[in-house]
Amino acid sequence: MTSLTPRTPATPKASSTPGTTTTPRATTTPKASPASRVAARAAGGAVRVLLVLAGLFWLLPTAGLLFSSFRSPSDIAGSGWWEVFAAPAQLTTENYTRLLANDTITGSLLSTVLITVPATLLVLLLGSFAGYAFAWLEFPGRDWWFLGVVALLVVPVQVALVPVSKLFGAVGLFETTLGVVLFHTAFGLPFAIFLLRNFFAEIPRELLEAARLDGAGEVRLFTRVVLPLGGPAIASLGIFQFLWVWNDMLIALIFADSQSPPITVALQQQVRQFGNNVDVLAPGAFLSMVVPLAVFFAFQRQFASGVMAGAVK
Repeated sequence: MTSLTPRTPATPKASSTPGTTTTPRATTTPKASPASRVAARAAGGAVRVLLVLAGLFWLLPTAGLLFSSFRSPSDIAGSGWWEVFAAPAQLTTENYTRLLANDTITGSLLSTVLITVPATLLVLLLGSFAGYAFAWLEFPGRDWWFLGVVALLVVPVQVALVPVSKLFGAVGLFETTLGVVLFHTAFGLPFAIFLLRNFFAEIPRELLEAARLDGAGEVRLFTRVVLPLGGPAIASLGIFQFLWVWNDMLIALIFADSQSPPITVALQQQVRQFGNNVDVLAPGAFLSMVVPLAVFFAFQRQFASGVMAGAVK
């Protein structure tokens, strides 16, 4: 009696003929239709147009302030700034001549520089030292100290106005340039330490160990290795600190010298004392806006590198 076993289908044998190769069949991707390509280009063009319009709309107040700074007070009171396109003869540099003759405004610009530059440099210097220490140095309670620095980020400036005013009054720093610089430095350091510590911690440990094997001490390691690598982050921090101090009005209004106030306080005093003094306010406000814009555009490449640092590993 024969047993029935299921027949398995025979598998075809590969061709063993020498010299013959089996080439895989190329898969052709379907080409996009002309209508879809036109629609994609139109969508990209529409996005670009919308972005350009949004940028122009954002710059509209700045353009209005610029044109108003070159118009006479009578023209400003009689019509809008857009009338310069119909009557370009309205533009004059007389307002800037009066501005440079105003000792209050010119002195306030100098006071603003004397406050902003030291406050920015001190934050960059001390923040870099502290960020490197928290990232690569071992000392007791390092993590707890850093946690305290992070906690200081949520402390609002308004909370410290009264106690710091009493402290500055007791030590003779109230209504002085040094007092304003110290206040901005103290409240700028927590964010600086937090930002730079996180950036310095991303530096490969092997790179620092190789520098130590070559005989580099901590100071040389910090100046020759860490600072050059941390340039984008330091530049971004410098831009943020410069813009914050330059545009500040609250701290300057309380702690700065009333005889030589910064530009923000000086413009506010012009509005309060001379409500129709537009020929001084418009060019003064534009000058106070131009300086931080120039700083930003001068370091925009470093700013973009610092913002994107660590986004791609």
